[in-house]
Amino acid sequence: MRIIFVRHGEPNYALDCLTEEGKRQAAAAARRLRKEGITEIYTSPCGRAAETASYTARLLNLPVTTLDYMHEIAWGGEGIPWDGHPWTLGDLMLQEGFDFQGGDWRKHPYFDGNIATEYEERIGREIDAFLAGQGYRHEGLRYLCETDREKTIALFSHGGSGACALGHLMQLPFPYVCSVMPYDFTSIIILNFPVRKGKWVFPRLELFNDIAHIQGSAAGPVLQQVSEKPV
Repeated sequence: MRIIFVRHGEPNYALDCLTEEGKRQAAAAARRLRKEGITEIYTSPCGRAAETASYTARLLNLPVTTLDYMHEIAWGGEGIPWDGHPWTLGDLMLQEGFDFQGGDWRKHPYFDGNIATEYEERIGREIDAFLAGQGYRHEGLRYLCETDREKTIALFSHGGSGACALGHLMQLPFPYVCSVMPYDFTSIIILNFPVRKGKWVFPRLELFNDIAHIQGSAAGPVLQQVSEKPV
C-alpha cells in the first residue's frame, strides 16, 4: 500500500482557501498524480486542503473522505518562547544540541505544555486506527500486515498535521521532522507499506517533497520556515 501525502496549495489563510496561484498548483498536482493509480482520496476538513484535493478528485472521478483529525495543528502554551511555533523550536533544539535519539522531546520545556504536543499525540493515535482499517496494525516499531491488497491512497493535509503523521509513521521526533524535513505547497511525499500478509513490515520513504510540477511557478519554492522574530 502506498500513501501519498500532499500538502495544500498556496493559501489565503484568513479565508481558508486557495489563492489563484494555489489553484494553479492544485491543478498541476492533480495532473502529476493522475498516473499514480490512486483509488481513495482523503483530506483534512480545512478549506485549503479540501479545495486542493478537489482538483485530483475531479480529474480521477473519485469521492473524497474527510479525516477530521488531519485538521492543521495549533501551538502555544504559557511561558513557551516563539509562541510555541514547532518549526522554530525544533530548530532551536538542534542548535542547542538536544539529543533526539536519547531524549524525550515531549518533556522538553519547549513542548511540555505546548498544545502542539496534544495534536501530535492525537494524530498518532488516529493515524494508527486508520492504518488498522487499511490492514496494517501498528505494534511498537513494527506494522503487522493483515492484507493482501495493493492500493494507493492520497491524503491532502498541512505542514503541521502532515509532519505529525510522518513523524509517527517513520518513528521520528515531531520537532526534528519540522526542522529537517520541510516541504513545499502541493509537495508530494510517498510512503510505501509492503504487502506481505502475516509479516511484520516497515514503511519505506519512496519520495519526498516532489515539487517538479510547480517548479518555475510565480511563488517559487516555499518551504516551512523558522521564524526570525517571535510569532
